[in-house]
Amino acid sequence: MPRKIYLLVISLIVCLGCSTKKTEYTFDVKPDTTVDASIAAVKLIEQLKARKDTAHVTVVIPKGRYDFYPDTAFSREYYISNHDQSNPRKVGFALENLQNVTIDGQGSEFIFHGRMIPFAILKGQNITLKNFSIDFEIPALRQLNIVEVDPDKDELLAEIYPGGNYRIDDGKLVLLGEGFEVIPKSSMAFRPDKHLTYNRQDISFNPESVTEASPDHLCIRGWDQVKLTSPGERYVLRSWERPAPGIFIGESSNTVIENVQVHYAEGMGLLAQMSENITLDRFSVCLKENDSLRYFTTQADATHFSACKGVILSRNGLYEMMADDAINVHGTYLRVTKRINDNTIQARYMHPQAWGFKWGETGDSVQFVESEKMERVEGPINTIISIKAIDKTTEFGAKEFEITFAEPLPQEISETGRYGIENLTWTPEVIFSDNIIRNNRARGALFSTPKRVICENNLFDHTHGTAILLCGDCNGWYETGACKEVIIRNNRFINGLTAYYQFTNAIISIYPEIPNLKDQQRFFHSGILIEKNIFETFDRPLVYAKSTDGLTIRNNSVTYNTDFEPFHWNKHPFFFERVRNVLIENNHFESGWDAERDIRTELSSKDAVSVK
Repeated sequence: MPRKIYLLVISLIVCLGCSTKKTEYTFDVKPDTTVDASIAAVKLIEQLKARKDTAHVTVVIPKGRYDFYPDTAFSREYYISNHDQSNPRKVGFALENLQNVTIDGQGSEFIFHGRMIPFAILKGQNITLKNFSIDFEIPALRQLNIVEVDPDKDELLAEIYPGGNYRIDDGKLVLLGEGFEVIPKSSMAFRPDKHLTYNRQDISFNPESVTEASPDHLCIRGWDQVKLTSPGERYVLRSWERPAPGIFIGESSNTVIENVQVHYAEGMGLLAQMSENITLDRFSVCLKENDSLRYFTTQADATHFSACKGVILSRNGLYEMMADDAINVHGTYLRVTKRINDNTIQARYMHPQAWGFKWGETGDSVQFVESEKMERVEGPINTIISIKAIDKTTEFGAKEFEITFAEPLPQEISETGRYGIENLTWTPEVIFSDNIIRNNRARGALFSTPKRVICENNLFDHTHGTAILLCGDCNGWYETGACKEVIIRNNRFINGLTAYYQFTNAIISIYPEIPNLKDQQRFFHSGILIEKNIFETFDRPLVYAKSTDGLTIRNNSVTYNTDFEPFHWNKHPFFFERVRNVLIENNHFESGWDAERDIRTELSSKDAVSVK
């Protein structure tokens, strides 16, 4: 071989070898010790942020237990939808401005201390988290295991679990965390079989006195539950605080959470906002396997999606023992506070747990609604040409914005009325399938998006309130918006609606919050199909719908049991208020069905409902 060719070949081999050499990204801490893993997380993310290439990299964390402490963790200012806006926040893994990264825990247990956000994915692309669990060493929630009850003395004896980490101040119970304290204000009652107690919801925890009978055993006097409870019941003590979710996703795209379990978080299990394309595959908010002692998981929703777009896919998950919903998908209405000119308004976030984060961008499509009647204001869809904060120097941490639109605004839009503005661009398609939702407070699944929703092949087992809710509210929660295509099929509902909560008029409740329904001219929801579902229930209300144009209920099966006494005020399987184009056909009722008795309509035309 000529010398020049030989040298060229050798050079190519050397260069090729250099180009294929991979950098090792290590999580440098020994598992199954009490060594602070927050230090290793900070070093790992520094390595990932320093890399120059954009090829996909997988960080493999050896299986084991890892403990994360707040003092050495990331400190960040985040504004998180539907949470308390308390800053700064401590973060275990602050995955910011990264792309093409997978973190594989290989079945590890990640245990967090104090009040922390375990994982934050901010402005990320193609980030995957897989194969680990999240829990906290000392949760803010505790439970009282009822040992003895003495109605004559108006007192009971209860064991507190997990034990320790409490004190009693002047007869008041104070729960102690790592660096924080909680005075419980409310409680959830559970039966020994882990179903929430029938017809007992949001129980105040306000006893006259609490004393310590012995370590971890409390004598509770003068509580209104004494005469209602029995040994073996559990009361989960909670506040209404939501300091942090288990996983926070913000302004990111193509995020995948796979085979991850959140056993506890003091906010949502997962909260995503202003993000595109999120896949949850075998993501669960659940008890530890074979855990027969704990009766709680998260302080609020298992999963929550605020102002996202693309496709949200949640499949093969287990959501149980939460203090709120399994999934909630919505946007956020801003309230119009001032009309500047024909193309410009001021508008603000209204709910105290929803502000400070980006609401919209140039080019986004919007529409206006009148709040009292929850009606879309007539006129074409408009487009944002500029948006800026007016109470902050940037949108970060802002509550109020000045927004200019491409087209003139309808004349009625001003501060003299009650008008909300909805961002239509940041609305997602949702696929919620093959999940188990069980033994949770409030509701099962909430959907408020104009894009297609498919809710299928799920088991809703003893949701304490409504199993599925289609809502929309520009008066209280300010959560958008109107559904246009919803398919609810092949689900099984077992004993849903065993207590009253907001918007819980039936097992499936189509309930936009409309203060002035009587004067409404246009319908809010439309295009809803409920088919091939199995209802196993002790009570009568199956489907309630308000302000809906286009609802089909067909080929469903209904069986009744005697597991609980019927108690709901709604005595009709189908109850409709101001509906149109409703078709009910081929549904099978175990005990027969009488359309005249079983359908109730109000504020609807006589031909609004067709029965076949």
